[in-house]
Amino acid sequence: MAITQAGDIVQLVGLDHKYFILKLKPGDQLQTHRGVIWHDDLIGQPFGTEITSHTGNPFYLLQPSTDDLLLDLKRSSQIMYPKDIGLVLMKMAIQPGVRVIEAGTGSGGLTICLAQAVGTNGHVYSYEVREDMQNLARKNLERSGLSERVSFKLQDISAGFAETEADALFLDLPNPWDYLAQAYRALKGGGFFGSILPTVNQVTELLIALRRENFAFIEVCETFLRYYKPVPQRLRPVDRMVAHTGFLIFARTIIPTTTTAPVEGEPPTAAEPVNAPDEASILS
Repeated sequence: MAITQAGDIVQLVGLDHKYFILKLKPGDQLQTHRGVIWHDDLIGQPFGTEITSHTGNPFYLLQPSTDDLLLDLKRSSQIMYPKDIGLVLMKMAIQPGVRVIEAGTGSGGLTICLAQAVGTNGHVYSYEVREDMQNLARKNLERSGLSERVSFKLQDISAGFAETEADALFLDLPNPWDYLAQAYRALKGGGFFGSILPTVNQVTELLIALRRENFAFIEVCETFLRYYKPVPQRLRPVDRMVAHTGFLIFARTIIPTTTTAPVEGEPPTAAEPVNAPDEASILS
């Protein structure tokens, strides 16, 4: 049974589903609209325990999910949504031990997930040009307990990345096509590249540049996630959903040879998913 300790990040959820995420510190207290809760009353309790405030209102002591942590981040810019980050981690093989570069740290939402995924033996190198944004991201990483896995770089990537032979690189920038040569030099052969863009014309510009800079097996997609009201008697979709958040673009580096097609040709693109249903089966 998991028991909370001082320094743990915990979540308190009330009966109205309003929740609070906090780091346990002896002597501190949480003031809510439903009463005050002392941290000392939470330390040493098993997760799942019901806790009451000084006014007698119940809360449940839980371990927050990564999704909860991201949505609770302090931010001054739009963060990537968990539905997109999950696909990024899978498509780019972000796993324990890998070295990952990202540019456009922002508030650190993706950075947290990358740091969590690479484990204690991997590392994340995060580039940002705005000092205020980097300071905010650094605080968010420290709060999550993952800052030791991240090296923050305050610099313009137009001059290139300090790292080479990286396993994966992600650009969260409005003009990633301007930095593909730098990205290529930082990645190992066959390395994973990813980016997110909000509009079709930006994606088109990036696709042209990827073909020019020796990237191949290119994929473009977007993700949709719709929640349902979990009421057995009237199960149905919720009234609102987060729809388009951005186009995700993935590619791999290839090493050009004398037999490589000219830049104006069509390098390999990603095949359609093997198990994708065809139109006839959908309509039947």
